[in-house]
This record gives sequence, structure tokens and C-alpha cells, in this order.
Amino acid sequence: MTLAKTYYQVKESKARVQVHQGGTRSGKTYSILTALIELCFHNRGQVVTIARKTFPALRASAMRDFFEILNREGIYNPDLHNKSEATYQLFGNLVEFISVDQPQKVRGRKRNVLFINEANELNLEDWRQLLFRTTGKILIDYNPSDEFHWIYDQVLTRDDVEFFQTTYKDNPFLEAQVVQEIERLREVDENFWRVYGLGERGTSRSTVFTHWKETTEIPEGYKLVNYGLDFGFTNDPTAVVACYSDGRGFLFDEKLFRTGLSNREIYQLCKEFGSVPVIADSSEPKSIHELHGYGMNVHPARKGPDSVRAGIQFLQSKPLLVTSSSANLIKELRNYKWREDKNGKVLNEPVDMFNHTLDAMRYAATFNQSNPNFGKYSIG
Repeated sequence: MTLAKTYYQVKESKARVQVHQGGTRSGKTYSILTALIELCFHNRGQVVTIARKTFPALRASAMRDFFEILNREGIYNPDLHNKSEATYQLFGNLVEFISVDQPQKVRGRKRNVLFINEANELNLEDWRQLLFRTTGKILIDYNPSDEFHWIYDQVLTRDDVEFFQTTYKDNPFLEAQVVQEIERLREVDENFWRVYGLGERGTSRSTVFTHWKETTEIPEGYKLVNYGLDFGFTNDPTAVVACYSDGRGFLFDEKLFRTGLSNREIYQLCKEFGSVPVIADSSEPKSIHELHGYGMNVHPARKGPDSVRAGIQFLQSKPLLVTSSSANLIKELRNYKWREDKNGKVLNEPVDMFNHTLDAMRYAATFNQSNPNFGKYSIG
């Protein structure tokens, strides 16, 4: 049976720390999980930790793949799965899933093996705390979208590291349509192609938002204003972002980022918002009408001429904070770029990628600027 290249790299490496850098759909995560399951088959009494910055992101990526592999191999046993603790007893070993925004687990018990999925979402202190409590092998994977990162300075320079770089061409299971979409990045954006096509380190000269800062809590003085909602379904996720303001700047907190949601499911996940306004993508009036029918206080975003660029300029003029738990929002902030022409000249138009949470953010922040005295949404 032929597997993606990363699987064989994991199996053959003798290094304590393995760094798997790669483009999109290179099979890194799935291959690492397959190799870790095999490691458990050949060992007993090990603690294997699989970590990511936030638990929702972990659940939708590495955790989902892990249980898909177990089901595919016919070895999943619900009696061994403690869903409330996010652990699984595999061949006499404990596999635990933790998010780095759970300090009690990061600074908790020791582990034998550590796998950090999308490691560039973490900060240096997150890495150190996990490293200090791991006695054996450590594996990390990531897309190299950052030009500068602690991974390059603090990890790749170690003498116990082995570095691997893979691309979509190293994954034999990709459908032709997926390959075509990836290769279209050559024409879409040179930097996206370098990062997500070739698996090489990105550059940040055309990044749209550069002045935002992370915060671990909502500072005093910030009040909840509204929520922004960007619709998605099959390929694009539905994204919801909470918008806070102190009267000068904004703070954003990611609340939802998931594909395959019906309007009814969106309402169920957001009904805890109560009467706080939700500002939704106005290009889907039918969805807005349906959500309103369920009882959501939803309003269509205003989209006038050049509204995207105007909204960007408005946000660039304000102090911006983002909660550290907003993994997808942070990823999009790092990846949202201005388009470049064939000569590398930066154009005054953003690339239409990595903008789901950012569109939701823009809808929320700009709504009251053009609607200072808005009322309840009404039909007709």
C-alpha cells in the first residue's frame, strides 16, 4: 500500500524533534497520525499528546482525522473513547487531545510523545511549556505562511531536529480537481503559490493587516457591539466573529468556523447571542430571511461601491485586538494579502482568499458607521 511521503519520513527518522513543513494537502497531518497509531500498536503504557492552539480547530482537523483512521481500520471502540476528557485508550496507550489555550493541560502531566498540529499558531511560550513536559519524540507540522517565526529561530536551529518539506505532489491520494485548484494558485498569487503550492516560507510585504495584536482576555472598557456572519457551506466555512469596542478601536473574538452548516444549525449554534445584532453577508438575503424567521436579530451588511477596500481602510485606521483563542481569524490575518502583478507590484485590491472571518469582522465593525441608529430587521 502506497502512503503519502510524510508517513515514511516519520517512520524512518531517528531525531527527537521532527519538523514537517509543507504546502496544502501534502498529507502531513494524516500521515503523522497514521504513524502514531502504529507506534501505539507496537508499544504499551505511552502517553501520546496531540495538540493545537484551540480545541474547536483541533476537533475539526487532527482529531477528526485520527478517528477516521481508526474507523477505516476497524479498530475504533466507543468504550475506549472518553469524549468528555478528549482521550482514547489505544492498544494500552493513552492518546489525549489538548488545546494550548487550556493552561492546566499544557502545564499538567508529562507525556512520552507530542504532536503539535499547525504549530505556527502557537507562541514561543506555548512551545516551551509543551517541550519541557515531553520525554520522548516531538513532531510538529505547519504551512510556512509566516516570513518570520520562532519555529525558524528556536526549533530549526536545534541539533536534535530533522526537517522535512513536502507538497501536494507528495500525496498520491489527491483528486485531479484538487490538484488543479492548488496549481491555479500560480496565477492567483505568487506568495500563496510559494507557501501552499511549494511548501516554502512566505513573505509578508503585501499583508493587508499588520497592526493587530493578540490578547488573552477582553480588557476592561470593551463592550460587545454585535456579531459578524459570513455564510459558507461546502468548500467555504460559515464564520462568525464577535465585535467589541472601547470607543476607539475594536476587539474580535472568533465564535464559529465550520463547513456544512444549514441555516437552522447556524441558528442553533448562535442562539446564545440573544438580542445582540448579527450583521450578515447581504449577498444571501434568503438565508438572512430564514435566520430571522428562527428568531435571530440579523441584519444585512451594507455593501456599497468599493465596500471591501473602504472597510479595510476603516479597520486599518483603528487599533485592533484579537483573542488568542481565535485560531482561524489569526491565520487569516496572517495570510490576507494585497494582490500583486506579474512584476511584484502590490495592487490596491486584496486576493479573494483567507477572508471568511475577515469578511465577518468587516461586516460587524463597519455596520454602525453607516447605520448609527439602525432598528430591528424587518421583512419586505
